[in-house]
Amino acid sequence: MLSKIEEVYNKRDLKALDILAVPTFRQINKKNNFKSVLMLSCNNIKHLSKIESLEADCIMLNLEDGVSKEDKPFALILAAIFLSRLKQCEKKLVVRVNALDEGGYDEITYLNQFMPDAIRVPKIKNSDEVKNILALLHEEIDLHLSIETAESWHNLSNLAVNKRVKAFYLGVLDLFADMELPQSLINLKNPTIQYILSHFLISAKSMKVKPISFVFQEFEDLETFKQWLILEKKMGYTAKACISPKQVVLVNKIFVDKEEEIKRAKIIVKLFEMHRDEGITGFVDDEYGFIDEPIYRGALTLLS
Repeated sequence: MLSKIEEVYNKRDLKALDILAVPTFRQINKKNNFKSVLMLSCNNIKHLSKIESLEADCIMLNLEDGVSKEDKPFALILAAIFLSRLKQCEKKLVVRVNALDEGGYDEITYLNQFMPDAIRVPKIKNSDEVKNILALLHEEIDLHLSIETAESWHNLSNLAVNKRVKAFYLGVLDLFADMELPQSLINLKNPTIQYILSHFLISAKSMKVKPISFVFQEFEDLETFKQWLILEKKMGYTAKACISPKQVVLVNKIFVDKEEEIKRAKIIVKLFEMHRDEGITGFVDDEYGFIDEPIYRGALTLLS
């Protein structure tokens, strides 16, 4: 099937590719305890085919930045195809659509048929836009919002209009550009960026929305990235957006909560052993997701 997808995509046959995108019922992953969010451009089949083997807790299927205007229609269909192939996934699968006035509404309408775990909307401005999205979005799909405009920052406290709004992403580069602030302020010791990180965190937490820290673009500079993670963890952050697998490894290592991991492992062991006594060795829990024997053994190893 993968070779067929590649063949059709390489021919740039949009209609033939669309035929391969079959609307499907997916087991929605409702977990919101992810730490690492890895961005994947949806016009790259090689990367999409590796979703299940990636270490990130959350995969961001990206239709926006990094995807050319000519490739966006193909990327949308490829996102749908791979969602339909992953009817059940322990990773959170989120699709970042384009801005609402650049096709976002149409993309959300199309993706409703394929049930991503969440939709992320960039360049959000106000609560009216959020309400319009929620009216359109399938009721089982969560809504994530990018805070990257001066208007969204000004309206931040009013954006969580519904409990389906589960996460805010800090788009610091676009935010600084929109506020006419120099990007040189984005350094570890600058009080402005520290204020923005603090304000963003507390505002999101007060609305029971998950705050996700910004992308660090210098993906080869892992030492500075590590210092940002240490700072953000001290502040109270538990999740960060990533653009490389090596960044994911550091996020998963530094943002781990050992007490929470032990608690989680104990519950997984208990749930698995209860189901096993009934002859069931693979099942989905609303909070802990898919649990089978390998996950059970992993939990036992952690506890030992």
